[in-house]
Amino acid sequence: MLTLVYGWYFGFGRGLILVSFASTAGATVAFLLSRFLFRDTIQNRFGERLKSFNASLEKEGPFFLFTLRLIPAVPFFVINAVMGLTPIRTRTFWWVSQIGMLAGTAVYVYAGSSVPDLQTLADQGIGAVFTSGQLWQIGSAFVLLGLFPLIVRWTMKLIQRKTGATGVNSV
Repeated sequence: MLTLVYGWYFGFGRGLILVSFASTAGATVAFLLSRFLFRDTIQNRFGERLKSFNASLEKEGPFFLFTLRLIPAVPFFVINAVMGLTPIRTRTFWWVSQIGMLAGTAVYVYAGSSVPDLQTLADQGIGAVFTSGQLWQIGSAFVLLGLFPLIVRWTMKLIQRKTGATGVNSV
C-alpha cells in the first residue's frame, strides 16, 4: 500500500528510487536480525542436516535468492528471515534483493503514479482514478510482472544452453 502511495506522491522516477532502496534496506535489516539472533542456534541444532543445503547456497545462493524474489507466492519477510540463517554474504543479499525486487516495485510505483492528483480528483470525482486507458496500462504492467519470472527462466535456460554448447563454464 505504501508503494502505491509513494508512487502517487513522488511520481514514478523518484518513487521508484525511494521505494527500491527503502525496501531493500528493510529486507537487509530483517536479514541481519535473523542472522544475529537465530543463525547460530539453528546451525548448532540442525547443522548436520543443513550441510548440503548450505553447500548449495555457497554455489547458487544469488540465483536462488533472485528466483525467490521473483515468485510472488513466497512472502518477502519469510525470504529475509530464512536467508539470514544461511551462509550468503550480506552484500550479496543486498544487491540480489535490490535487482530481484525492482520489477515488482516498478509496477506498483507505476500503478500509484498513475492515480491523478487531489485537484483532479476533487474536480472530476472518483471516476478520474480509473479511466480505461489507466486500467489498460496498469493491467498490462501486472501481466508483464507475472510473465517476468517466466521470461527470466527462459533466458537463463537459453544462456545455459549456449554456454554449455561452447564449453564455457558458467559462473
